[in-house]
Amino acid sequence: MLTVLLLVLLAVVAGVLSGVVGTGASLVLLPALLWAYGPRVAVPVMAIAAVLGNLGRVVAWWRVIAWRPTVAYAAGGVPAAVLGARVLLTIPQAVADGVIAAFFLAMIVARRTGVAARWRFRVRHMIVAGAVVGFLTGMLFSTGPLSVPVFTGYGLGGGAFLGSEAAASLLIYAGKLATFGAAGALPAVVVVRGLLVGGALLAGSVIARRVVERIGVRTHATLIDIVLAVGAATLIVAMVR
Repeated sequence: MLTVLLLVLLAVVAGVLSGVVGTGASLVLLPALLWAYGPRVAVPVMAIAAVLGNLGRVVAWWRVIAWRPTVAYAAGGVPAAVLGARVLLTIPQAVADGVIAAFFLAMIVARRTGVAARWRFRVRHMIVAGAVVGFLTGMLFSTGPLSVPVFTGYGLGGGAFLGSEAAASLLIYAGKLATFGAAGALPAVVVVRGLLVGGALLAGSVIARRVVERIGVRTHATLIDIVLAVGAATLIVAMVR
């Protein structure tokens, strides 16, 4: 019971973080879930929690969601996530984590040097980006920061960015979750744990709206870079273990 309580409290913190930055919940929660339950349970629990956590951000920012890029991103991302989940066990985890970590670090450099600010995505680009990120989301524990430059590259910021990215991620994680369900990887105990953690994530996401409305654009950008750096460090540690 103490373990569950600590996970729920951590999930609230992770929900606030992802609600402010647009990503980062899985980077905070996955190490604790892996320690508590092991990878076979942690992955589907995180998938359930991610659905609810993204639902919280969708509810918080519903009025400002940009639906055209969101639907385009999900159109490529959902089937790709299903495919990625099916091949999850056939991909060397260390190699994949190393590639993603390198990408995170490259994104910090691109953002700080102004390169990322010059990226401009159109709707057709969102379909391709969604397919790439969706496939990786199906295979890997965490790819949340990958969607950040995609939606900011489309020109979204603030609540529009947070809500649109959450809506697309909600659909992609639902596809991954459906694949787990079809494979029999969602017993009742996993569903209950996922709902508890996910409910706490949802609550944190709703709370985060007040934080977002009070911080400046520069602070928000710095927080995104911090999450990218932590994500890279987490994946590098996992790769060398």
